[in-house]
Amino acid sequence: MFALLPVMASLVMSVTDMRATDLRTPLAVNFVGLDNYTRLFSDDLFLRSAVNTLVFVVIGVPLTIVAALAAANGLNSGLIRFRAVFRVGFYLPVVTSIVAIAVIWRFLLDPEAGLVDNLLGLVGIDGPNWLGDTSTSLGSIIVMAAWRNFGSLMVIFLAALQSIPHDLYEAATLDGAGRWQQFRRITIPLMRPALLFGAVITGIGYLQLFEEPLVMTQGGPLSSTLSVSYHIYNQFGFGNYGYAAAASYVLFVAIVALSVMQFRLLGNRDD
Repeated sequence: MFALLPVMASLVMSVTDMRATDLRTPLAVNFVGLDNYTRLFSDDLFLRSAVNTLVFVVIGVPLTIVAALAAANGLNSGLIRFRAVFRVGFYLPVVTSIVAIAVIWRFLLDPEAGLVDNLLGLVGIDGPNWLGDTSTSLGSIIVMAAWRNFGSLMVIFLAALQSIPHDLYEAATLDGAGRWQQFRRITIPLMRPALLFGAVITGIGYLQLFEEPLVMTQGGPLSSTLSVSYHIYNQFGFGNYGYAAAASYVLFVAIVALSVMQFRLLGNRDD
């Protein structure tokens, strides 16, 4: 009732010319086949949002995984005191409202009164307009998203690291393997399931990027931070229901394709 029927209805909607004015007479809409889908790939705004989303995923997912893996290794090494405090600190952004975080980061990156540019000014660096410049706006959102999300992966990676038998590292040390060789030959292979889970979940979330540009940049400047989800949201707001539904299914196919690719790259090759 609340999941399957709306999904099927949106699929039907994507092959019609349904608009907001047709809500009173939904059966009177015209069947247009794949016209909405072909329009998408000739729409410069949709293509721009797709490129922005792709850049966000290609840079953001590895950055988040690397940050989470580095934090998990540090907390697992035993060299850091007050590990419980660091765990809570790293994980706190995950459970904090994304809207609240986005508002705070918008103030931090403000070119006039923001903390980041003021700190750069103390060392003689004239900081850019992070969210108002097309060359830095998307990168700023990527960094913020990675900072917010790496805490959840850190907890998963830390559990995976603690499940690796210590005897393997001792045997590798006796055989002359250094820390990097142990990390590459033992840690990474045995963490493959956790890395796969983290990559898939993070990739799915990043493909649906929405709240950050909505709160921080409204998709600007010049659509440089417009994501596919934000574009779909705008089209529904404009009343272009059939067109927006078609864009939603294109995003769904992209999520499936990315997940399949990640399973191929990080999955168990023996299965």
